Amino acid sequence: MNMAILIPLVLVYMAIMTGLAYYGYKKTTSEADYLVGGRSISPTVMALSYGATFISTSALVGFGGAGSIFGMGLLWLAFLNIVLGIFVAFAVFGTRIRRLSIKFDATTFPTLLGKRYESKFITVFAGAMIFIFMPAYTSIVLIGGGRFLQESLSMNFNVALLLLGAIVAMYVISGGIKAVMYTDAFGAVIMLVGMIVFLVVTYNAVGGIIDGHAALSALKDMVPESLAKGGHQGWTSMPVLGSPLWWTLVSTIIMGVGIGVLAQPQLAMRCMTVKNDRALYRSVLVGGIFIFFMTGAAFMIGPLSNVYFMENSGQLAISVAGGNSDLVIPKIINAIMPEWFIYLFTLTLLSATISTISSLIHVQATAFGEDIMNTMGIKAGFKNKQSLSRLGVIIGVLAAIILAYLLPGGIIARATAFWFGICAAGFLPVLIGALYWKGATRAGAIYSMITGFGVSVFGFLFMHAAESGPIGLSKAIFGKDALFAFPWTHIDPLFYALPLSTIVFVVVSVLDKSKDVSGQFEQKAIVTK
Repeated sequence: MNMAILIPLVLVYMAIMTGLAYYGYKKTTSEADYLVGGRSISPTVMALSYGATFISTSALVGFGGAGSIFGMGLLWLAFLNIVLGIFVAFAVFGTRIRRLSIKFDATTFPTLLGKRYESKFITVFAGAMIFIFMPAYTSIVLIGGGRFLQESLSMNFNVALLLLGAIVAMYVISGGIKAVMYTDAFGAVIMLVGMIVFLVVTYNAVGGIIDGHAALSALKDMVPESLAKGGHQGWTSMPVLGSPLWWTLVSTIIMGVGIGVLAQPQLAMRCMTVKNDRALYRSVLVGGIFIFFMTGAAFMIGPLSNVYFMENSGQLAISVAGGNSDLVIPKIINAIMPEWFIYLFTLTLLSATISTISSLIHVQATAFGEDIMNTMGIKAGFKNKQSLSRLGVIIGVLAAIILAYLLPGGIIARATAFWFGICAAGFLPVLIGALYWKGATRAGAIYSMITGFGVSVFGFLFMHAAESGPIGLSKAIFGKDALFAFPWTHIDPLFYALPLSTIVFVVVSVLDKSKDVSGQFEQKAIVTK
């Protein structure tokens, strides 16, 4: 790459991002501004910010690379992302989340749950789960951005991580959610243009839509023996039903992320930032188009990269990437895209990285300052809650950078599924109960959350081989990588943690008559301000 072109381009990009962050800083004059944008963000900005937060380097780099292994079956995840992640999240859940946040004067996801169930424990516990486990997700977003800078700019990976972390910390500390959302929206536009161009050029490189898919189907006989034994039937077919690859694709990647999106704290908070339900309805179209081109493009480019590399180098994409799926997308970009696009995609991935990390760090910071420290009455010598949240920013960034150094290669897609899965098991039943069930009780919510997170973590430590093996705790205690044999070694913990947490929530709420708070919660009293 020509540094004489790239450096001025990045400087202009950073100047615009800094200007937007400063504008957000100037518009942040109250606690509500810092946390939920004063509930006055426009629907277009909200939808673009939501989409940019949702689609990070984990989708563009990690899941695109995973697509080179699993094939077009990943498009089912794109379908769920649009139906559940956009339509249901905005038009069904989002409207009620917005109204409840106003009714209870809640400015964070844990606070919303805590006030609905009249429980400080729920607020603190939810905040702690976010603050403890979200850095794992944040770190893999950092890894995705760092790997691209390493591959395309020949930048030292460690330097790339530190640079991205410093940029994000500056934006979040200064302007809160307004700075985050304004820079997100600008980044989303760049991401959308970049991925549309990337998709068009990729299809052109493999001979067009019809010939490209025909060539991909013809590669069925080239499936590596290890993948074929696992159930792989080619890149245009789903794996054999019930096979190890089928369980990984369906339970971990498609269902784990597709369902988990409904319980993402950083995404739920976006619904609190608009002024009325109409704004959420208007956001559906913008968000749906954005997600279609972002996830759909990445999940098609990944499998098609096998066609290009096989025709030009005689190897599958994963072989060209040296066995690290996180490098597939950077490799295909360098191979087929014109030089000018590499500059554009550099900005695309910078936008994806910065937008998602800034939102995740903002949520971690508010979890630390607002949900944990403030709820427990711990001021720690700080003058106001914003100062505590800003301390949380620093802690969150450092934790993400440290984990990014420690986590192994090819981890992006699995770590994303891990975070989305535990959120679904821990938060989704309680959230749905808060929005739709007047009979839901404090005790039911508490036991459900503990069950969801507890069973999920147990599953990842002792049952799901992809995590329990590398972690090694099961091996150290029980002498084997996983407690049970196949298929449990490949079934994502979401598949049993979510049903268990739901059953616990319903049963305890029904039995718990003395602590029922439903009489204090009348949904008819929720008014739109």
